[in-house]
Amino acid sequence: MDSKPFIVKRPISERIPILVSVPHCGTSFPNELNDHYKIDLMKAPDDTDWYVHDLYDFLLKEGVTIIHAKYSRWVIDLNRDPESKPLYDDGRIITALAPTTDFFGSPIYNSPELEPDDDEVERRVKNYYTPYYEKVSELLQETKRAFGKALLWDAHSIRHFVPTIRKEVFPDMILGSNDEKTASTELINAALEGLRSGEFKVNHNSPFKGGHITRNFGNPENNIHALQLEMNKILYMDDAEKEYHPERAAKVQEVLKRTFKLLKEELK
Repeated sequence: MDSKPFIVKRPISERIPILVSVPHCGTSFPNELNDHYKIDLMKAPDDTDWYVHDLYDFLLKEGVTIIHAKYSRWVIDLNRDPESKPLYDDGRIITALAPTTDFFGSPIYNSPELEPDDDEVERRVKNYYTPYYEKVSELLQETKRAFGKALLWDAHSIRHFVPTIRKEVFPDMILGSNDEKTASTELINAALEGLRSGEFKVNHNSPFKGGHITRNFGNPENNIHALQLEMNKILYMDDAEKEYHPERAAKVQEVLKRTFKLLKEELK
């Protein structure tokens, strides 16, 4: 097996009780799977949350710890239920725990014979999925011991238009709290205030309520809160959603900086 399937970045200033998770930015593939996927697709695996870990890197100076995935979500999707229970029941297409197609339904494996069976999915869960969850849990417990509370911010991005999921373009930003179950009302309101301080259209729990990471770790009664932020890729990438766009990213980072300042104040 390859090395750890995640990378942890510690803050470079006084630590605050916030952990950012970026589960879908990985683009690598484990050595044993390198010849399983279509090689032209592996060069730039679709459905990647491109550059999201770079977008949030500035928060290391604000005291935030960051964990992000190393491997592509095509290997194992860290934001799905490990038993493959669907996150939504409204008919939208949701890729599997170990996807065999991209969001548009196109095959990603060289042949059907190479697609993972149940035993292979179980192996990937053990080697790549469970270690990520264990590390997130460890970091949250460490944070709670130090501060008495912790907030997990699960960071995502998506194409601004994915017709297999939604017939209209997505709102600029979507905050997910699983119908206000995964974080306190005060933290949700602080997040919404910060996100809405810029020029972006912000929805709450529609069309995304937060994936399995948010729902699994969010336990406000135990002082562990979790929120998910989904955003359009064109907010910080070029119009083709191919390259990082520094000027656009800077506007997003200003909004995120204000948001995390409000969250920090609420966590005191």
